[in-house]
Amino acid sequence: MGRGGVSVFLQRQWRTEGAGLRRGLAAVLLAAVTGILAGLSLAAAQETLERLPGLLLLVPAAIDMRGNIYGALASRLSTALHLGTYDFSVRRRSFLGRQAEATTLLTLATSVLIALVAWVFGVVFGLDPIPIWKLVVIAAVGGGLASAVLLAVTIALSWVARRQDWNMDDVGAPTITVFGDVLTIPALLLASLLVEFEALAIVLGLALTGMGVWAVAWGWLHSDGLVRRIVRESTIPLTFAVGVGAVAGTVLELRLEVWISTPVLLIMIPSFIANCGSLGGILSSRLSSHLHLGLIRPRFIPERGALEDVGVVFFFALAAFTAIGISAWGATRIFGYVAPGLGAVVGLSLTAGLISTLFLSVVAYAVATASVHFGLDPDNEGIPIVTSVMDLLGLMTLVVISILLWGG
Repeated sequence: MGRGGVSVFLQRQWRTEGAGLRRGLAAVLLAAVTGILAGLSLAAAQETLERLPGLLLLVPAAIDMRGNIYGALASRLSTALHLGTYDFSVRRRSFLGRQAEATTLLTLATSVLIALVAWVFGVVFGLDPIPIWKLVVIAAVGGGLASAVLLAVTIALSWVARRQDWNMDDVGAPTITVFGDVLTIPALLLASLLVEFEALAIVLGLALTGMGVWAVAWGWLHSDGLVRRIVRESTIPLTFAVGVGAVAGTVLELRLEVWISTPVLLIMIPSFIANCGSLGGILSSRLSSHLHLGLIRPRFIPERGALEDVGVVFFFALAAFTAIGISAWGATRIFGYVAPGLGAVVGLSLTAGLISTLFLSVVAYAVATASVHFGLDPDNEGIPIVTSVMDLLGLMTLVVISILLWGG
């Protein structure tokens, strides 16, 4: 598609869904900029990261899981809004109440799983992580604090979307990314204070591990069909997501000295990873809604409607990764960190970001169509798989491009 084709495409999309695109663009840009706050939290916590080896292992999976679980919740609520089946009621047996229960069970179970898998990866790769019960406390308590706020935000967003006739496919994932970025890393750092007390950490770690096992069993055997289906269909993709997140965390931990010596990269990483997931969430949610509505068919070669969804995400990506580069560079200037010039930082962010967007487009379409072919709900499968894969691919792309452009 040449420049003229791109221009015509953007004009047509702006005419047909301009209000939704403006809201989506605003949400993506807000997510890109606020994600830098999470990076600044990491940069300011260098001493904690060095004192608690293995803590950085948790970061990608923890950020990823907030986006996975609550992005999938937003996607399910969005589909219900599109189909007209969404009834805003907070009673436990209501549609929304059952969604919240399933989401809470998944949050507890995956938080414990993140710690267990991160500890195993740390041992295997010789990173000498802190004891496993301490990682469980940090992941479960920190994840729980962030998740409580995200659940309230997602429910509130669905209420506003219903009242204002917004398309949650475009605003759900980036809004969750905003709050997930800002909350998750500070929550993990806050929870890390608890592990300074050895006896408390052991007791809490054992109790939380037991609660995680209970959450899985309760969800799988739940008497309510909707809760049971969400938990069962989410278990495999979320477990896969935890594993991929642990690999990404291992990459971070292994290159800790590089990140500390190049603070602008440490500042950029959370926002970059989260926005890869956010854009993947937008595309997954749009594809899922359009598949449910019959507007596109699950073909090997994407139909025009699917390609238009991809085009919208590239439009968002261009703005988001430019904003990430500018914001990361600006943060280094404000807080006195050494960094390359503005052009170099923006060039790195934009190059790595657009390459990552190409990857996520292929993965999102493949997962959405495969879900339909196997009789699964793409709302449950798409976001967890796409987000987790993009955590690793996005991080690896950023690492490779930074080495190619900056050396090291």
